[in-house]
Amino acid sequence: MEEVLIHAEGLVKTFGEIRAVDGISLSVRRGEVLGFLGPNGAGKTTTMKMLTGFLEPSAGRAEIAGHDIV
Repeated sequence: MEEVLIHAEGLVKTFGEIRAVDGISLSVRRGEVLGFLGPNGAGKTTTMKMLTGFLEPSAGRAEIAGHDIV
């Protein structure tokens, strides 16, 4: 089994009453390529900011290479 480099479980981000990201879960293994597609305002940038530690999620957890980032 290939090593999981990026793992997120139940990521949620709210801004006041607005829920920008609602329960994203994913695993990306070494060598995989991932693309985020969706319309404007779908939460792509918000999700990437949470995965890179630039934005704290309202709920959920994420790790990169086994290290918790939130």
